[in-house]
Amino acid sequence: MTQTSTWAGADQAIAAVWRIESARIVAGVARLVRDIGLAEELAGDALVAALETWPAAGVPDNPGAWLMRVAKNAALDRLRRDKLLREKLQQIGLDLEAREATIVPDFVDSLDDALSGVGDDLLRLMFIACHPVLSKEARLALTLKLVGGLSTHEIARAFLVPEPTIAQRIVRAKRTLGQAGIPFELPPPEALPERLGSVLEVVYLVFNEGYTATAGDDWMRPALLDEALRLGRMLSGLAPAEPEAHGLTALMELQAARAKARVDAAGRPVLLLDQDRARWDKLLIRRGLAALARAEALGGRHGPYALQAAIAACHARARTAQETDWSTIAGLYGELARVMPSPVVELNRAVAVGMAEGAAAGLALVDRLAGDTRLQDYQWLPSVRGDLLEKLGRREEARAEFTRAAAMTTNARERALLEDRARAKDA
Repeated sequence: MTQTSTWAGADQAIAAVWRIESARIVAGVARLVRDIGLAEELAGDALVAALETWPAAGVPDNPGAWLMRVAKNAALDRLRRDKLLREKLQQIGLDLEAREATIVPDFVDSLDDALSGVGDDLLRLMFIACHPVLSKEARLALTLKLVGGLSTHEIARAFLVPEPTIAQRIVRAKRTLGQAGIPFELPPPEALPERLGSVLEVVYLVFNEGYTATAGDDWMRPALLDEALRLGRMLSGLAPAEPEAHGLTALMELQAARAKARVDAAGRPVLLLDQDRARWDKLLIRRGLAALARAEALGGRHGPYALQAAIAACHARARTAQETDWSTIAGLYGELARVMPSPVVELNRAVAVGMAEGAAAGLALVDRLAGDTRLQDYQWLPSVRGDLLEKLGRREEARAEFTRAAAMTTNARERALLEDRARAKDA
């Protein structure tokens, strides 16, 4: 193996590990330094150290732990150098973590969780980023950046707003949290409800990015799917009386059940109606239906996540694509549009109406959305329109819509799918 290929392999490994572990590293360091901005900086320093070390020394057996150790040791050095450690000991009465950090140099190997409640740094980080001192928009953008590992471009597409707007929100949010001196801990029980909504929305958006990646070479990002599911289950346990926590968990379980059937052996996307339902995960479906039942039993039948979970349940209960109850799905989307107005919801309703009442009815709804500026760069609008036009036999118009949709997407797999559909119209 040449030196160049060794370096290239290390760089690829570092990029992969960083994409998976960066949120945990930032969260772990933030618990020590109590400053999100500083935690990001120290985590970035650990990444630089990996880029300098791994190509020559090789990728360590546990690269995530290596990065965490380097970042936490750098945090300890910073605390000592700036005399912040002594101030922290005075402020919190010999905090267990800080005391162990003074006595044991390589303290990260034996560090115990000194905080009560849910022992998860990532969950704490989410609740801090969703603190009410920030606007709702800032909370979501910051948490998606820190926890979801999404780029500003990906977050901007999720919110259908310009990328510079998202970048400014993130910078201002970190500055505001730093100035406010927000403690790195879970909120007390009485403050949980006011932050839970934002946290649930973030987990939902992280899951969506994992389910259909905004950019890159892969149709899905399994690590994000798994992390969102884990966090959703934890939130259901943290707030067992909140129906929407169960509704979101139900939605993610039911959607994740399709993951293996959403790509073929070559990693190419397989659309819902073409999927082999024998490959759907029956355990996840049972878990999702049980979580939906809990949400409904708690009076949350009409919550946004429970409604979306009910839609997913309609698909999960259909043994074949032909048995899908599209009329019920269209009705559920109509109800969802009332409780959570959104052009994306309306677009999904148009798909369901097109399946239940015919392509012409669906196309009429899609055409009403054509002038909505929030969807001007949203590739699924021309994609859905192309699909409906194809069903109506208007092949040339359909080809143009699929071509336009392909030009909008930044995901390689998605672009290839749309280009294939456009070429198929020429055949």
